[in-house]
Amino acid sequence: MQDLIDKCSSWSIERKIIQNSSRAAQCLKLVSEMGELADNIAKSRCTKDDIGDCLVVLNNLALMNNTTLADCLSVAYDDIKDRKGHMNSNGVFIKESDSD
Repeated sequence: MQDLIDKCSSWSIERKIIQNSSRAAQCLKLVSEMGELADNIAKSRCTKDDIGDCLVVLNNLALMNNTTLADCLSVAYDDIKDRKGHMNSNGVFIKESDSD
């Protein structure tokens, strides 16, 4: 995985995406890629490329914020690791703290 992330980072740097883009532009690009992902999910099509494209843009955002995907995932995991709750029948995760 790290080899692929490094290749994506190099690709983005070589094309001056990191140097000449902005976090706002990359955020909009992520929303665009998410739209493609949602469209392919709705149409029951393969989503591997769409998920990968989202990861490329998320990696760009991480680089622009002087961090890594691994660091971001670690922070997110630390936030959720002790979270209790369940997925209801409507597909909504209900945190234990929301069950009041």
